[in-house]
Amino acid sequence: MHQATSDPGRVGEAIRTRGYELDMRVPAIGDPLPTNMDDHVAAVIFGGPMSANDDHEAYIRDETKIIDLFLKTETPYLGICLGAQIMARALGAEVREHPEGVREIGYYCVSPTDEGNHLFDAPLNAYQWHKEGFDIPVDATLLATGEYFPNQAYRVGKNAYGIQFHPEVTEAMNKRWATKAAHMLDDPGAQSKEIQLRSRRKYDPDVKIWLDRFLDHWLPA
Repeated sequence: MHQATSDPGRVGEAIRTRGYELDMRVPAIGDPLPTNMDDHVAAVIFGGPMSANDDHEAYIRDETKIIDLFLKTETPYLGICLGAQIMARALGAEVREHPEGVREIGYYCVSPTDEGNHLFDAPLNAYQWHKEGFDIPVDATLLATGEYFPNQAYRVGKNAYGIQFHPEVTEAMNKRWATKAAHMLDDPGAQSKEIQLRSRRKYDPDVKIWLDRFLDHWLPA
């Protein structure tokens, strides 16, 4: 995770309910990253307000380097938003803002590609909070697309996934983000706090179903 106050949210809760312990680390405040994956069965890099392009930050460089370890050891990996962008950069793809300055903040439709139908049985209105998106790395498989940021989910190798959206966000996290970063809700494409919470009541049950389905596919049996 990327801030002292970061919360793994529903992803963390769902992983715990599947019998795993969480080893939560925040490299941005000095926590070291593992040097091997012998004691871990999977890894998640969550989102954050920083950019995958922040090469001046040692922790961003370290997180970018550890992607190689995950891929070489075939460790199941999930990159959420920034975590997906970090994997894309680690594999030589670009991360950048929308050319017209559009942000995705709120609920936006994510549509599966033919290759992603096993993970998405229908288009998903998923929660988003980002101003940058990723290109798809060479040899990666595009799994889902979106209107404003066309690359929404991809897979690398056997079990490394990057997703642009935020299935981990609980209602409390939604309210906290929309309050603490309220200044961003005036940006192009951003939805108001009221619209976000109204959309959440409509769409969040499907997001939870998607997350459970994904974790059952992604985590070791």
